[in-house]
Amino acid sequence: MSNIVAIVGRPNVGKSTFFNRLIQRREAIVDAVSGVTRDRHYGKSDWNGKEFSIIDTGGYVLGSDDVFEAEIDKQVELAIDEADAIIFMVDVESGVTGMDEDVAKLLRKVNKPVFLVINKVDNAKREEDAVEFYSLGLGEYYTIASINGSGTGDLLDALVKALPEKEEVVEEVLPRFAVVGRPNAGKSSFINALIGENRYIVTDIAGTTRDSIDTKYNSFGFEFNLVDTAGIRRKSKVKEDLEFYSVMRSIRAIENCDVCILVLDATRGFDGQEQNIFWLAERNRKGIVILVNKWDLVEKDNKSTIEYEKAIKKQIEPFTDVPIVFVSALTKQRVYKAVETAVEVYNNRSKKIKTSKINELFLPIIENYPPPALKGKYVKIKYIMQLPTPQPQFAFFCNLPQYVKEPYKRFLENKLREHFDFKGVPISIYMRQK
Repeated sequence: MSNIVAIVGRPNVGKSTFFNRLIQRREAIVDAVSGVTRDRHYGKSDWNGKEFSIIDTGGYVLGSDDVFEAEIDKQVELAIDEADAIIFMVDVESGVTGMDEDVAKLLRKVNKPVFLVINKVDNAKREEDAVEFYSLGLGEYYTIASINGSGTGDLLDALVKALPEKEEVVEEVLPRFAVVGRPNAGKSSFINALIGENRYIVTDIAGTTRDSIDTKYNSFGFEFNLVDTAGIRRKSKVKEDLEFYSVMRSIRAIENCDVCILVLDATRGFDGQEQNIFWLAERNRKGIVILVNKWDLVEKDNKSTIEYEKAIKKQIEPFTDVPIVFVSALTKQRVYKAVETAVEVYNNRSKKIKTSKINELFLPIIENYPPPALKGKYVKIKYIMQLPTPQPQFAFFCNLPQYVKEPYKRFLENKLREHFDFKGVPISIYMRQK
């Protein structure tokens, strides 16, 4: 379970540049994943071996430069609630503004680590100008230039030192299913339909976030933990439709589960926010089941489900091997099917394939369709194994790993999916030096 760090501040102080610098440091190394650019406001980073999730709140403030200050206040309050540490960014060029003072006022009451970061400090004169930010009453500050990265090292050293140690949760063998989706998609109704009469709760453990509840269920002969993001208490000041809000909630739930049950409202379709949550789950390598809820409200002809499914798959390319279940929480139609599917995806995610079996199957396939030669050099893949990770990752050992490009990896992934059932589960493929 990684810590969450939020970057807050008014528009145009350089939050996104700094954010991009942080995630690229990691993503270029660890996972340059297709689809990363789709939701640009959440990423993972690490420093000195400590990993954390980072959220750029700036990406969620809509509107022009004169953005409603209320929006920013809302986000800061949310970040204060949900994050483990806060980076408050200001800009030396414009000095202390009224909006900065508002944000500082909110942050002075917080008992979490707050880092005041002054951006665009790239010469000695500006270093002197930075002194005026002491007036914000947040104590010591860090000066950086996020455009070229100067000063970020010291800041990150201090940041990872201040992050609370996350106690490693003792792994329970029970699958954890997180029910996520935008507000009003019917998450609560789905959970209530599920619990209905045949629930027998063993325990209610208050989850790792102060208020997302893990409930142990035993119904339909399945036993699992349900991470319910719907029941999180409403924050009085946050409008329920704030995109940032549901994404923030979902991040916590997704990082903490095995399978995401993404509930969407059939009458609204699979739009920006659902896609954000989908790619978030994909990037965290979680199992995914898409539930199209309120299916009873949609005008249907005999092709509707096929058409609807096609439309969703178009939007989640290239990762289209995802189960889509049409349900109605109201009439309890196919609610059982949804849980059954989630359990299947959970089993697919923990599937282990014998090395001998993969090699037997794949070496002939690779021989018939070898990776394309590059600069007259031929790639020879000699040996394949599944890595001992919680989710499916495969290493292909070869002589020139750097020459194997994305399309060929996708070809290998498709072959894996063809021969072994990995429905609903992202697969990682690594080329390793033999």
